[in-house]
Amino acid sequence: MHAVDQWLQTIPSVWVYVIVAGVVGLESLGIPLPGEIVLVSSALLAAKGVVDPLVVGICASAGAVVGDSIGYLIGRKGGQSLFDRLGRRFPKHFGPAHIAKAGEMFHRWGMWAVFIGRFVALLRILAGPLAGALRMPYWRFAVANVLGGVLWAGGTTAAVYYLGIVADKWMKNLSWAGLGAAVVFGVCTMIWMKRKAAKAVAAENDAAAEVIGA
Repeated sequence: MHAVDQWLQTIPSVWVYVIVAGVVGLESLGIPLPGEIVLVSSALLAAKGVVDPLVVGICASAGAVVGDSIGYLIGRKGGQSLFDRLGRRFPKHFGPAHIAKAGEMFHRWGMWAVFIGRFVALLRILAGPLAGALRMPYWRFAVANVLGGVLWAGGTTAAVYYLGIVADKWMKNLSWAGLGAAVVFGVCTMIWMKRKAAKAVAAENDAAAEVIGA
């Protein structure tokens, strides 16, 4: 994200708004792009006074809602054959396992899968096209799409913006010793979380092996 942040600082602010709306919109449409990274980087720039946080939030919200709506129309027209073609072209994002998992969430949650999908990386790309392919009524899709898009884009922008301001003030008053302690704490926390995740995966694999053996 640091590289994205540096690049965004080199271009006029109006283009930052355009890029935020465009990248978030294309990701919502179904193209695997780093929409969340661009949004977070732009919100951090807003915390530095480079761009306006309100405009960033509005552009991201518009991109999310419009992109998801176009994705819905594409999915409604293309149907399952669309995902078959995308699966062959982008197996890491549209493989059968991804589509099956997303489809399961849609069958379980209905229209709220569109809302929840805005906050989940996998569903953020699939929500619009999959809702269209599954023939979800457009009015239900639109309600969840607008609510999810505005809350995700506006909430992310606001949270990162205010955290950026606090972090900037904190870093100015932080001694090198305090910075070192913070880094060590972060590394230790990351290692602990990775070990916990590895243990969880191992436990699931053991359970799966027992089921297969039975």
